[in-house]
Parts: sequence; structure tokens; C-alpha cells
Amino acid sequence: MSLPPGFLDELRNRVSISSVVGRKVTWDMRKSNQAKGDFWAPCPFHQEKSASFHVDDRKGFYYCFGCHAKGDTLKFLCETENMGFMEAVEVMAREAGMTMPARDPRAAEKADRLSELAEVMDGAARFFRAQLNSSAATAAREYLRGRGLDAQTLERFEIGFAPDARHTLWAHLTGAGVSPDKIVEAGLAIAPDDGGKPYDRFRGRIIFPIRDTRGRCIAFGGRAMDPNARAKYLNSPETPLFDKGRSLYNAGPARAATGKDTPLIVAEGYMDVIALVEAGFTAAVAPLGTAITGDQLRMIWRISPEPIIALDGDSAGLRAGYRLMDLALPLLSPEQSLRFCLLPEKMDPDDVLRAGGTGAMRKLVDGALPLVQLLWQRETEAQVFDSPERRAALDNRLRGALDKIADKSLRSHYAEELRRLQFAFFKPKRAKQTPWSPSMRGSGKRFEAPPAHALQATRATLLANGDSADIAERMREEIILAILLTHPALRDMFMTDLERAEMRTTGHETLRQALLALPQKHLSDHALPDTLPEAARLEAERIMELGHVRIAPPVRNHDDDEFARKCLEEEFAKLFSRRGVAVELREATEDMAELADEGLTWRLRQAAESRNRAERSRLSDSADLGEDRAALSGELQRLIESEVWVKRKK
Repeated sequence: MSLPPGFLDELRNRVSISSVVGRKVTWDMRKSNQAKGDFWAPCPFHQEKSASFHVDDRKGFYYCFGCHAKGDTLKFLCETENMGFMEAVEVMAREAGMTMPARDPRAAEKADRLSELAEVMDGAARFFRAQLNSSAATAAREYLRGRGLDAQTLERFEIGFAPDARHTLWAHLTGAGVSPDKIVEAGLAIAPDDGGKPYDRFRGRIIFPIRDTRGRCIAFGGRAMDPNARAKYLNSPETPLFDKGRSLYNAGPARAATGKDTPLIVAEGYMDVIALVEAGFTAAVAPLGTAITGDQLRMIWRISPEPIIALDGDSAGLRAGYRLMDLALPLLSPEQSLRFCLLPEKMDPDDVLRAGGTGAMRKLVDGALPLVQLLWQRETEAQVFDSPERRAALDNRLRGALDKIADKSLRSHYAEELRRLQFAFFKPKRAKQTPWSPSMRGSGKRFEAPPAHALQATRATLLANGDSADIAERMREEIILAILLTHPALRDMFMTDLERAEMRTTGHETLRQALLALPQKHLSDHALPDTLPEAARLEAERIMELGHVRIAPPVRNHDDDEFARKCLEEEFAKLFSRRGVAVELREATEDMAELADEGLTWRLRQAAESRNRAERSRLSDSADLGEDRAALSGELQRLIESEVWVKRKK
């Protein structure tokens, strides 16, 4: 029985070889890597204790390094189950949920015809290969030598030459007994509509044989030597052997080469693939000069779950990448995606390798972008988002792209990453070189990094030695103002708190009022002091020079807005809590002239508990202003228990 083309390939793709072999062996999990489809076990074909039997899910083959048994899934079934070939196919088809094709004499006839055409193509490949050494191919050899292809490379890729004559190949094949109809059917010759003698399709061109994953020569690609030729590159036409949209150049060797340290690179043309392979990137393929089709993309994913698409560094290359991205979005899954290698302007992989060598290409490959970043680049490049409508339009485009992703989990992760990119993109920009750049009118003064250890001067500060609650409150006000000066973009988020936080010193209040009045457009200005009134600017410079301000983490970490937000929230909460306690105690003191009652006691207890709650840090990593919380709470409790409001008899 003859099977239709592609049936066995589909069967092998649906049933992993490890699932079949795993029924007969016990995997050595210490040596195996399931995530990579790499399995080891004692060989089922000979007696051994070590795990020398290797199964590669990606390539679909097994090999024993002890007895040298090798084959694919079907051969394994035949060898271990004593099955015939077709019986093994039927077993696998049932497991894969595929219907066995009906026994069709025409299918057998078609398969025989394909085999005959493949033989004709192999004969043509040998002819072209021999012609490269002829005197007519001198210019072609010089061209190939100039592109850096040595004799070993020419042999490896079976590169040949088609003489610039109309019937050279025709005469050779017919002279060898090949029927004219097979030469035409294989796409090697063109039959004129007027019934004239067929003539060679490839003339005056360097020839690149195209083989399928089984190693059969199915087509040719030809590069013209004449600069005035109508087509620089010419491929074989669609034939019973060759479907351009389902074929890749160098697919077989690339599949064999793909492994842990060998990423699959998808380039644009033959020379790119050859240059990559010769530079050590042995897993490289090309889509034969056309945009990648859905079938080719699935074929690429069967070779590697995350191939790298090397885009030519021009607008056409980028457009091709965008088209491929749109094609891939509905097909993405956690197990298969794409990365994009963006090459320098007007350069392809061959150009990069010539200019910078393997190291330059390796750097570009290692820096390949995930698909989500290319999506973001397309939706934002060369655009201005200065209105709510334009930002809403961006949201709609991104939402449309997300809707194409079928896998729910993956779609969720894409949405999360796009939200992160949006936040970073629209976040106000600030200078990165220093956390604070006060206006010094050209003096060039900059703030130095804080010392690594506490200095004697720090230990001598009011905070370290003073015991006044007013000092702690004043310093907290300075920290709040310093955080807002260092992270001005947070002003709008804390506008209500800032309006409520009336400052106790004249300088602090002046600066607070200036920050409240500052126009929103200045909140991303790294030279913020220049936009403040003179008195507020001088106060800002004074505050930023204070030791306890300079060492505060949210002031030092000027690039971390999220950390600053948490610290600012904490400091405002502490400030308002302390002031609330002070109000309660003041009102209680006013009531002390009267006889104390349970209500007054309750109020004092509530004030103490409020103080305790406020002083428990909600952020483990926020800065502490250093006050003795336990002492203060203990003093409040002592006052309550001693009933200080009761007048004692003298």
C-alpha cells in the first residue's frame, strides 16, 4: 500500500517518539532533560546497566551508543513488537487519531511517479555540480570565492552552475534516457505554448539545490550572473515534488543541528543560510525568498519551539517581521513562540558576518527580542500620544492584538507585559545622573553619594540626641518634601495629603505651597528648583543638603518611583497620626480641670493605641526616623494609670 505525501511526516509529528519508547524502557531521569525532549535509558536491544540509549523527541530518532541501534518511531515498533511496517503505521495512526488512507492504486502510482521525479532532480543536481568546474563557470567561481565560499562549503551545499545555453541540461538528461515529460514535470524545462522544443529553465545562474527533510532534491534556486537579468533569484515552479509554501531551504540539516546551544535562525535567502552555517550557526533555514506562510511557520516550530527570525535591517525586512508576527499571534502557545533579531540598517546576516565576524552575529542573536516587544515597537514607533484619544487608540490596537492569542494563560501574560511597557513608556522622564539637581546658576555643583557608614557628624544631629517631639515632626516634614522634590511625578498622587499637611515651620510651609501651585508640566523637569519661586527654591536647596535627607533611601533611590510612593504614603500616615494624637491629648488636658470620668480615660487609651498602630511600620523596608516609640507609648500608658488629671492633696 502506498501512503499519500506527508502522511508519515504528520504521523511522526503527532506521536512523540519518547511516548512510544517509554513503554519499553525506564528513563534515567538524572541524565534526561524532559523539558528539552532529551531522554536516556538502558538500551532495550542489548543487555546493559548504563543508560547509553538516547531518544531525541525533537528529531524523532533514537540511537544506542553501545550497540548502535538507530531509527525512528516506526522502526522501533517494528523491532520491538515484531510488526510489519504498515502494521506499525496503523498502530501509530490509531494512537494519533488519524484515519488510515484507503488502499488506492492511484496513490501507489503517484508515489512511484514522485520517486521517479526525485531521481530526475538528483541527476540534474549532479549535472549542475559538475558544470561549476567548467570553463563557462569561471565568473561564477570568482563570485563565490569573493563571497567567502571555499571548496568544502561548495561541496557541503552542493552548489552548482547552469550554463547560459537553452538546451544544455535538456540534452544531458534526454541523452541519459530521461523522458522529456519528466523533465518538464520536474520544472527543469519549459515547454513553449506553440509546441516547440522545451528549453532549460535555469540558464547562466549559480544553482542551489533545495532538499526536503527526507533529503530528496525537490527544487532548485538560481542566482543570475547577468546583472541585467529580469530576476536576480529564480526558484523552481510548483511541481508534484515542490510546494514553495511548505518548504524551507536547509531544513533537514537544520533539524539535525538544532540543540541546546544551537538556536534555529530563520534568514531570508540561500547565501544568508550558508554564511550562518559556515560561521557556526549550523541550524539555519530560509523560506525561499517569500513571506513565511502558516505551513512554513508550523514546520519551523517542529524544528525548534522558539526560533529566532533574523530580519534584514531595512523597512522591508521590518514589514516582513510585522506580517509574520500577525500570522503567529493566533498560533502562539506556552510551548511555541518567536524571537526577532533586528539587524543593522541595510545589512543581512551575511553582511554582519563579513563586517564583524561570528562575535557580532552572536551578540545580535543573544539580544533577540521577544515577540511582545516587537508588537509594542510596531504600535508605538514614530507616534505621538499627546491626547487621550491617541492613547485610547493605542489601547484598542493592543487589545485587538491580545484578542488574537487563543491560549488564555498566554494572553494574560501578554496583557501584563504590555501594561508594564505602557507604564514605563508614559512615566515622566527625569534625569538619571543625580537624585537632585538644584539650580546653582552654572556653578556645576552636584550632590555626592551618601557615606557608606554613619559619620560622627550624623551622630551629633538633633535627631540622634534631641528628645523633642517637635524635632521629629520637623524632620518628617523635611523627608516628605525631599521625596516630592526627588520624585515630582508623585505630587498629583498625594495632592490631597499635601494639601492637608500644613507645615509647622515657615520655610517648610513656603515650599509646600510652591509644590501645590506647581503646574503639572513641570513635574517631569529634572531642574525642578528653577521652576520654584526664589524663597521655595532656597528652602528646597537647604533641605536637600541635610544629612538625614541625603541618606534617606527614597531620596537616594531616585529612579525607584514605586519605592518612593510607599515611603511617602508611610510618612504622611505617621505625620497625620502623630498630629491626631496631639489633638486628643490637648483636648484631654483641657478636660483635666474637671473630675475625670471613664469617658476621658477611654479617650486617652484610644489615643495611646492609635499612636501604637501608627508607629507599626507598614513597609518593612521604609526609612525610620529614629524616634523611641516604646518610650513614648509607655509614657502615655503611665499617665493614664497614674490618673495625672486627679488633683493630689498637698
